[in-house]
Amino acid sequence: MYTLQRANKYIEDTRTQVIKDYRHDYHVMAPVGWINDPNGFIYYEGEYHLFYQYYPYKSVWGPMHWGHSKSKDLVNWESAPVALAPDQWYDKDGCFSGTTIEKDGKIYAMYTGHIEGEKPEDIRQVQCIAVSEDGNHFEKVAQNPVLDEDDLPDNAMPQDFRDPKVIQRGEVYYSLIASKSKDGGGQILLYRSSDLLEWEYVSVLLKGEKEEGYMWECPDLFELDGKDVLIISIDGLPTEGNKFSNTHSVLSIIGKMDWEKGIFYKEVCEELDYGLDFYAPQTIMDDKQRRVMVSWMQMWGRNIPTDTLEHGWAGAMTLPRELSIKNNSMYQNPVNEISSYFTNHKVKHNIILIDETKEFADISTEVGVLSLEVNTQGSKRFDIEIRGNDGEKTSLTYDNESGIFILDRKQSGIEIIGKEPEALQQRYVHVKPVNHILKLDIYLDRASVEVFINEGEHTMTSTIYPTKTARKVTLRAKGKVEVLKMERHDIEVKS
Repeated sequence: MYTLQRANKYIEDTRTQVIKDYRHDYHVMAPVGWINDPNGFIYYEGEYHLFYQYYPYKSVWGPMHWGHSKSKDLVNWESAPVALAPDQWYDKDGCFSGTTIEKDGKIYAMYTGHIEGEKPEDIRQVQCIAVSEDGNHFEKVAQNPVLDEDDLPDNAMPQDFRDPKVIQRGEVYYSLIASKSKDGGGQILLYRSSDLLEWEYVSVLLKGEKEEGYMWECPDLFELDGKDVLIISIDGLPTEGNKFSNTHSVLSIIGKMDWEKGIFYKEVCEELDYGLDFYAPQTIMDDKQRRVMVSWMQMWGRNIPTDTLEHGWAGAMTLPRELSIKNNSMYQNPVNEISSYFTNHKVKHNIILIDETKEFADISTEVGVLSLEVNTQGSKRFDIEIRGNDGEKTSLTYDNESGIFILDRKQSGIEIIGKEPEALQQRYVHVKPVNHILKLDIYLDRASVEVFINEGEHTMTSTIYPTKTARKVTLRAKGKVEVLKMERHDIEVKS
């Protein structure tokens, strides 16, 4: 059996052995080992707590624990002791994803216990509760599991029943739980409780068809700017033009939740991030009444260089983002707190490029944010090459004639290959400049790039692994391009 004591001692004994070449400066990582989904994201007693799927003993997926990081401002994070270990019969093969909620001054964590079997059909997933009085130490309740296969509707498979999201409405608690239906496709089940311990089944909140992915995961439901929003992560959603190119995709659905019937009605569906590394996001409403989201900044089924190079760790989270709805579409922007860590400001105005390429050495950065306002009128194509060196670069391209914005990491450094039918090294999204102006905010860390387009209308997230120092910023134009403003801030976080 795994234990908290064993995990925390292993971390303490090995954390100094981690190779730091690609360790991020301002993104959440584990001190050692593997991480994936964010879990239990909560604001509690003046601090943000972010838990995550965690296997400390290797830089590959294994029996899941809940790792733990804390921050007062969503940027400067510190590692805390492991919160949950798979140490009971009902979670012996993994404490899978879940959420937390505050009740009576305590944190209640609802998570999925995973139980392997001799055959795939023998696998069982059940829902469990653990309680903390201080945000750090959790006790699993005697009533566990609080939901098991006896609580499933007839059409749900007990092998795939996971990732509870707990919501409070008045005196009633609801839990959305991802499920696979027996007739194929994903679905979200709804349960309710008065005390977080005794639960009753309510409904199938939303059901997918076979062509809408064979498993839905990590549901999240919240109200935002007068709309209800359901976010689901989907395994096996078929590619649709420039959408859903990764093996796993995240869907944002704006609509209306009928709590009386327990049914969600869809209005607008869109991919939440058009990059290469974004999955299993989770959101909270914080003390500032912001809807804040954080996501796993990685993708299933691909090589991770920090693992293959034996650096001793793998995986990180995105920069937390504030969500809003504009024009019935989801917008994402970095939380304002990141600006407190901006240093070494440099700005240029009115740069004219006509069928030429120009490097900007004084704007270069490895860890920072690069912001541009570009007048696209009269241009054919505009390229921004970032994190460049003599042989490597990450390219961001806007083709004015097609209206397509492209993120390309073919030459970023170490090659990353996944399970897609064809090697996937670039993603694209259709973008419409506002009055011919394209606005970009490009956040760079040691091994990542997060692009916010037109003040958060679209985002593109990707990991990158340059093989040597990569700071160059180069602009390339076909036709006439006017960069109205280009500025750089380094980002320095003192942990």
